[in-house]
Amino acid sequence: METPSVSHSPRARAWETFKKNKPAYISLWIVVGLAVIALLADFLAYNKPIVASYQGQTLFPIFRDYGERLLGLKLWEPELRKVDWRRLELDWAIWPPVRYAPEELDLRNVPAVSPFGEQYISSPSERHYLGTDNIGRDLLSGLIHGTRISLTVGLVSVGISAIIGILLGALAGYFGDTSFQVSRATLWLGLPGILLGLYYGFYVRRYALGEALGEGFMPFLGALSLSIALAVAVAILVWLPSRLIKRTVWGGYRVHVWVDLTISRFIEVMISLPTTLLIFTVAAIAKPSLFLVMAVIGLTSWTGIARFTRGEMLKVRSLDYIQAARALGYSDLRIMFLHALPNSLAPVLVSIAFGIASAILVESGLSFLGIGVPPTTVTWGSLLSAARSASGAWWLAVFPGLAIFTVVTLFNLLGEGIRDAIDPRLQER
Repeated sequence: METPSVSHSPRARAWETFKKNKPAYISLWIVVGLAVIALLADFLAYNKPIVASYQGQTLFPIFRDYGERLLGLKLWEPELRKVDWRRLELDWAIWPPVRYAPEELDLRNVPAVSPFGEQYISSPSERHYLGTDNIGRDLLSGLIHGTRISLTVGLVSVGISAIIGILLGALAGYFGDTSFQVSRATLWLGLPGILLGLYYGFYVRRYALGEALGEGFMPFLGALSLSIALAVAVAILVWLPSRLIKRTVWGGYRVHVWVDLTISRFIEVMISLPTTLLIFTVAAIAKPSLFLVMAVIGLTSWTGIARFTRGEMLKVRSLDYIQAARALGYSDLRIMFLHALPNSLAPVLVSIAFGIASAILVESGLSFLGIGVPPTTVTWGSLLSAARSASGAWWLAVFPGLAIFTVVTLFNLLGEGIRDAIDPRLQER
C-alpha cells in the first residue's frame, strides 16, 4: 500500500525551514517566555500577596490593585490601602517570588546594596536577590517589570509603524502612477479639502493636542479623535460640490493620480528627518509619557516597512491571479487587501522583527538619558542609568545591560531566521 504524498504549502515549508534554524527557533521560545513574564510581572514581583487570609477574610490584593488602576474602582478599605503587607499578621498567604514592587523604596538597604553583601531584612524571603539601586529599589523586581515595558514599547511602536507603512506601501505599489483615476472635479476639490481638513483639524488645534498629550493617553485619544472628525468633516464639505461639477464635461474628465510618486517622495522626506532629534524635541515640550515615546518611535520608523511593502506589491500586482480577480470585476480595494497584500507581507515580517529590537534600544537609550519616560517608571534604561552615579555597584550595570543585550539579540536572531525561512533559494535546498 502506497503512502500518500504530503504536499506542503509555502507557509508550511517556511515553518519547517525556520525550525531547522536552531538559534532562531530557540529565540522564538525565549521571546514567548519573556512575554509570559511581562504578562505575569505582578505575580512574580510585588509587595502584596497573590492571595491571603486576613482576619478570616480571603483577599486577592493584586486583583484589587488591578481594579483600582485599570477600572478606577475603590476596592480597598482605608486601613489596608497603604499598609505594608509584609508586616501584617496574616492567617496565611501566597506571595510572589520577589516581595518588592519595582518603584518601592527599601530605605534600610541604601545606597546600592550588593546581591552578595549583607542586607538588612526581616526574613530570608525579603532578600534582594540581585541587590538594590541607589535609592533602595529592588533590581530584580525592576528587571521583571522592565520586561513588560520594553516589550510593550517594542510591540506597540512597531504596530503603529506597521499600520502606516503597510497601508502607504500597499497603495503606492498597487496603484503606481497610472492605475488610479478620479474625475477632475474630485481631484481639484478633494485635494484642497484634505489640506484644509488637516489645517483646521491639526494645525489650528495643535495647542489643544499638546495639552492633551501632556495630560495622558486617554485625554490625548479624545483630542485626537476630535481632530480627525473635524478634518474629515471639513474635507467632505469642500468635496461635496464636486458631485455636481463632475456632471459637466470639464469636471467629469478622468485624470491619473500619481499615488506612487507622491508616497515615495513623502517616504524620502521622512527618512531625511533626524529621528533622535525629533524625539528629543517632542520630549522637551511635552509631559514625560511612555505612550509619547511609543507614538514618536512608531510615527518615525515606518519608512522601511513601507518600502518593503511597496516593492512586493509592485511584483505581485502583475501576477496572473491578480489579473483574474480584475477580470471577475472585483474592486481595487478588495483585490489589494484580500488578494495582493496577504502575499506581500512575508518580507515585512523581517523588518518588523528588527524594528522591535531597534525600538527597545531607542527606549532604553532615552530612559538612560532620562528623556521621555516619567522618572517614577522603572525601565531597563533607567536602572542602567543608576550605575553612572555608583561606580562600584557593578550589578547595576551588568544585569540591566545583559537584559537589553539579550532581548535585542533574540529579536535580531528571530528576524534572521524569518528572513532565511522565506527565502525561496534556501527552501529549494
